[in-house]
Amino acid sequence: MLSPIGEDLSEKTDATERASSVPDRARDDLERQLLRKLDLRMSVVVLLYALNYVDRTNASSARLAGFEKDLHLQGNQYATALSIVYVGYILMQVPSNMFLHWLERPSILIPCSMVIWGIVSTLTGITNNYAGVLLARFFLGFAEGPLYPGVLFLISGWYKRDELAIRTTLVSCGSVLSAGFGSLFASGILTGMEGKLLQAAWRWLFYIEGSATIAVAIFAVSILPDFPHNTKWLTPEERALATSRLADDGQGRANGIGTRTTIQGLRDAVSDWKVWWFSAALIIQFVSLSFVTYFPTIAATMGFDTTVTLLLAAPPWVLATIGAFALSKYSDKKRKRYKYVFASSALAGLGFAISISTMNTAARYFSMFLMAQIAGGQMVLWGWINNTFSREPAKRAVAIAMINGLSQTGNIIGSYVWPPRWGPTYRYSYAVCFTALGVSTAMFGMMHLYLKRLNERMEKNERDAKDINGLRDVGFRYLV
Repeated sequence: MLSPIGEDLSEKTDATERASSVPDRARDDLERQLLRKLDLRMSVVVLLYALNYVDRTNASSARLAGFEKDLHLQGNQYATALSIVYVGYILMQVPSNMFLHWLERPSILIPCSMVIWGIVSTLTGITNNYAGVLLARFFLGFAEGPLYPGVLFLISGWYKRDELAIRTTLVSCGSVLSAGFGSLFASGILTGMEGKLLQAAWRWLFYIEGSATIAVAIFAVSILPDFPHNTKWLTPEERALATSRLADDGQGRANGIGTRTTIQGLRDAVSDWKVWWFSAALIIQFVSLSFVTYFPTIAATMGFDTTVTLLLAAPPWVLATIGAFALSKYSDKKRKRYKYVFASSALAGLGFAISISTMNTAARYFSMFLMAQIAGGQMVLWGWINNTFSREPAKRAVAIAMINGLSQTGNIIGSYVWPPRWGPTYRYSYAVCFTALGVSTAMFGMMHLYLKRLNERMEKNERDAKDINGLRDVGFRYLV
């Protein structure tokens, strides 16, 4: 499958040559200007991802306002309705990122997928039975699939490796904030819209939030960038600099970088065991993250009414967002990844341990703040994954999609970790999360040691080589 803009390879080379002729001070000023412009436009992704998360998880808030009762859901049917969204989500990951690599127009693909999922989310409000909501949730996941892997691939096409963790946090913090503020928004709708036009409040939740997604998607088309070589609002100097920055960072030094086709990228990703290891570790970790979807249910165990419960769900995620930015900033500054993932997991593990051991209201609420700190480690982790597959765009597009898609299997499993019969203590649920978090963190530790050893080997080869021009990827090191 050939790129529709294949001739841009020569343009990218010319751009790199032009950028190298710019004086250092002028280049630094231009780079700061470029990053400010790019960060400002990328910030719209915060809103896109917030709506993505809200539309995927608003059933949790609707559950507190008669969603289960009105749709006559019994037994595990509610859990199945939650988990089915990830089936469609998983199926779309790799095809959508392969298509994005070929199309090279995220400013078109991402908003179009948003419009579709916004329509599906809105229509969820008119469902009247289990079959209807199951069908709607499946297609919701199918339409939401392109967003996150597409955004990760997009930012990896603009930012250097030691800029990725903080930018991943920037574009992903919408999900963290929406976990809290989505509950506040839902509280207002569920409190004020009950009975309006003879509709239950939970139906209005889907109508309003789905319509908001459609409106924002239309707005996003004119703001989102594409890639350095085909983004129209860049000046020639900015385009040259955007391309040369990545080449200087190791994304362009090796012969053949950027020349692999989409299908070749698929083969490269499937044959790399690191893709499968990260996927397996994330599947297990996503089981531990199942508490996020059930956060309103966890907050409800403290015994307050629906409005207070939803209000209490917000502050832990506000603190988690602050923590995520601090963690990712230091991760980029120190050019380290795993130790920050480990620190985040340790805090979340402590939160699980507290919830296992007590039903004290204050202690339980404190534990929710600790559990939410897992968000920072997740942002750094995705920056690490992007770094690990940074060199070849075609492979990176598929690798990101495969890892993100396969990891959603953990969300399907996690939907059944919080059955009502384990409440209100949910000790067994917390124990499952604690164990899954420990196993996944250990697996990431093994990858850390492996990549560290690869770096040592590359350094030794360069030190011992008589002619480094014969070596591949001179100067490249994995961030670990």
